[in-house]
Amino acid sequence: MADHFSGPRAIADPASDICDVYAFPSPERPGNLVLVLDVLPASAPTALFSDAITHRFRVRPITSVTEGAAAAFHVGEDEYVFDFTFDAPQQVDGTDTQVQTGTCQAPGGRKVAFQVGDEVPTEGDGLRIFAGSRLDPFFIDFLGVIATDMTGKLSLRPDADNVLAGLNCLSIVLEVDAALLGPAAGSLVAVVGETLTAGGVRPIQLERMGRPEIKNVVLSSRKYDTVNRDLEIRDLYNEEDTFNIRPDYEGAYRARFNANLAWFDGLDGKTDWPLDEQGAHPLTDLLLADFLVVDLSKPFSEDGCFEIETALAAGRPHTTCGGRSLNDDIVDTLYTLLVGGVDGERLSDGVDQATKPATHTFPYLNAPNPTPPDLGARLAALMPPQEAA
Repeated sequence: MADHFSGPRAIADPASDICDVYAFPSPERPGNLVLVLDVLPASAPTALFSDAITHRFRVRPITSVTEGAAAAFHVGEDEYVFDFTFDAPQQVDGTDTQVQTGTCQAPGGRKVAFQVGDEVPTEGDGLRIFAGSRLDPFFIDFLGVIATDMTGKLSLRPDADNVLAGLNCLSIVLEVDAALLGPAAGSLVAVVGETLTAGGVRPIQLERMGRPEIKNVVLSSRKYDTVNRDLEIRDLYNEEDTFNIRPDYEGAYRARFNANLAWFDGLDGKTDWPLDEQGAHPLTDLLLADFLVVDLSKPFSEDGCFEIETALAAGRPHTTCGGRSLNDDIVDTLYTLLVGGVDGERLSDGVDQATKPATHTFPYLNAPNPTPPDLGARLAALMPPQEAA
């Protein structure tokens, strides 16, 4: 699942668990960038945000570069940070209803207050905000992904079910006038979402997410990594500053990327991504720079995820806005890229849309399911006992 349950700490602290991050040009208001951060997977429709966690979007200008055979992005120093914090819920007198307010702090210190769950968006200072429970927009053949890892054979199924169907999450939707991003507004931008401890002199980063399925698909399996076979690497990876990876652990991340990406490449019985003389995979540098890449000069596209990266790896101009839209079938796109190369035959996991497709009007996400299923019970019923555990 895109970033749901992406490591021991996320599983132990679901309030800080990032499900997904999305970034795309607004389909209804050109010149605006939409940022979405989903947390608390499989939550109740009445769930509220933790007042102990800061939810953060970071945006930086980037440029694409190709050095020899390696494709990568150069990240600029300018950074635009949007922090969302939440007050403790308050009981409405004489009822069981709880209400919660929050604050968005934008670059320059501007603050915009809002109420959680208000279907009328809060607007001010070039921002449009929604925060509250929503239907989880992600979709995946989770059992096919698990079976592929366990058997070593491509096991995506044409008749698969979306394991997240009917489940909810908590969503923050921010639409920002691109002019507020200064020099970044006319260029490629990198977007990452984070959760951190709120307050204190030195907040602790709990989780981060850029591209989908980097942790849960690309990095999670240990058995192909002969260097770090005993290491659960995802909690370490979550602690990293996306734009400044610590040299202490960079070698461990590279070893896991190189090993697992080579394994994915071999699933179709041929090599589309030959390793270099040092055993490095051509996609390692590109994916280790783990952020969504959005071209703000191009219009909204439903299926641009990984397109800018793929074009860069292929040495050709990109044609879409990139980023990641809510309805983008990223599992198919990712497996196609990893297994078949830049122009490989399209692979499908058999799940082509969420419970309800997202709309093209703010806040884009659908209202929550009032009676969501139990994810644990669903997985236990679908998977053999040793896999469900």
